[in-house]
Amino acid sequence: MIKKYLNKLENLIAWGQSKITNKQFIFLSSVLVGISAAFAVIVLKTFAHSVFSFATYINGILKLSFINSILPIIGILLTVFVVKRVLGGTIEKGTSQILYAVAKKASIIPRKQMYAQIVTSSLTVGLGGSAGLESPIVITGAAFGSNYAQKYKLSYKDRTLLIGCGVAAGIAAAFNAPIAGVLFAIEVLLVDVSISAFTPIMISAATGALVSVIALDEAVLLSFKQQETFDYHNIPFYVLLGVFTGFIAVYYSRNFQRVEHFFSRLKFGPYKKALFGASILAVIIFIFPTLFGEGYESIKTLSENDPGKILENTLFSDFRNNNWVLLVFVGLTMMLKVFATGITLGSGGNGGNFAPSLFLGSYLGFFFSKFLNLTGLTNLPISNFTMVGMAGILSGLFHAPLTAIFLIAEITGGYELMIPLMIVSSISFAISKRFEKHSLDVRSLAQKGHAFTANKDTNILSTLETEKIIQTDFLTISPDENLEKVVDLISHSNQVIFAVVSKEKELLGIVHFNNIREIIFSNFKVKYTSVKEIMTTPAAIVSPEDNMETVMNKFETSKVVFLPVLKNGKYYGFISKSIALEAYREKLKSMNFE
Repeated sequence: MIKKYLNKLENLIAWGQSKITNKQFIFLSSVLVGISAAFAVIVLKTFAHSVFSFATYINGILKLSFINSILPIIGILLTVFVVKRVLGGTIEKGTSQILYAVAKKASIIPRKQMYAQIVTSSLTVGLGGSAGLESPIVITGAAFGSNYAQKYKLSYKDRTLLIGCGVAAGIAAAFNAPIAGVLFAIEVLLVDVSISAFTPIMISAATGALVSVIALDEAVLLSFKQQETFDYHNIPFYVLLGVFTGFIAVYYSRNFQRVEHFFSRLKFGPYKKALFGASILAVIIFIFPTLFGEGYESIKTLSENDPGKILENTLFSDFRNNNWVLLVFVGLTMMLKVFATGITLGSGGNGGNFAPSLFLGSYLGFFFSKFLNLTGLTNLPISNFTMVGMAGILSGLFHAPLTAIFLIAEITGGYELMIPLMIVSSISFAISKRFEKHSLDVRSLAQKGHAFTANKDTNILSTLETEKIIQTDFLTISPDENLEKVVDLISHSNQVIFAVVSKEKELLGIVHFNNIREIIFSNFKVKYTSVKEIMTTPAAIVSPEDNMETVMNKFETSKVVFLPVLKNGKYYGFISKSIALEAYREKLKSMNFE
């Protein structure tokens, strides 16, 4: 029955596509993609909140967080089971796959990502894995946008635009923060989209936020009611907080990768690895129960009048009213968050780092301000520092200061904290950028040229495949032949350059028509000059594995228009600069978002 209605809806959309302009259809599509992404948010957030409420209720009866420790083990094992039995044995994690799809896969995201992320992340994070749901949400939204565009045969630039719509709607719906959703899509994922693309992305973000507000209970969303007045006398402390958040963001990024690499090197089978990692996570969560799940409830608690509530139902509940014990608990939880998240994802669970960055930032902001207040040096507004700290870590970890600023401004219900948000976010971003050139999700892809960056030329070149530009049909010559052979080849082909190769196809040199022009008009020299005597060493060598940015750099430095290509050490063909530039121009035309 559902499939029947879906087919009718698809037919109606297809009919509408034929009756309106492409621009109008994109606007309509942005609404539909926004609604789809919002429903994914509703499913994930509702499930995660229900499990958290259940665990809290049970722990209140048992007086210790036993259930908090058991559920993550079940969740990670179930995730691994679903991946192996239902999803073909593998699942891509993290928003990096969106970046890769845009840069290398013509914005085509596999159909299974429309449901795979929802199922696996709900099991992992919903049952207490210490990660976030935002990354699976934006991947799901991006998959909706990509597959919708494929269904209605839209171009690459429209597919990319609808991916951005799905991403923006996902973030907007998850936080009821449409501006932050738009900025996240532009700043983090689609850095090469022009201003004209903002309209459909804004429509999608607004749609996602509206559906979320209507369907989701406010308690499920991360929002804050209490907020103290900004005092400009505290600016030096906000500057200091910006410095701390920048360095802690670098600490998180590097240690998260270390933990993931550790698990990737383990020789265990998937179930054994999942049980090993989940058992370690269970112990950590038993001691520090606030590491259970997304952790948004504890963030709200820290920003309120009674932060000691986070010690309830823990091993430290007897010290509920001891500020120094609370401070140590918060500090240790803050430093362990990266390991809890790394273990969750490395052992086989699915989730992201967006929520952990907010968790870490809030704990750091609380720790920083509470410590200074307890020492008697000053009297800082703890709730403000707790919220501003979130922006600092988010900005430093994702290199997204605008997203961080407006996200916290929107979830706090106003712009009273705009100045400290700008200070902390910009300083954190500057420090993190100094030590980490690329953000956590982009780093590995950008190093391989598999993701878009702020450099438009680099982005376009990254979409070109070197293998497809190589010409392998060039005629070759032997070093022992004389110039008569070369002259004959020149007269019967369009080639101006020849590779000199051995019987084993090893490249010995090259012969270019321009270099022998004077010789070939002398019959004597043509007859008695061997190829070996006039061949030259190539100015540069290209490999099919080289990305196009590397190839173009070699053209620039060598000042030649043809470069020989070696594959596995053997001659393979030539790359022509003119053909490479033509491919660049065609790609630029297809990627024009104006």
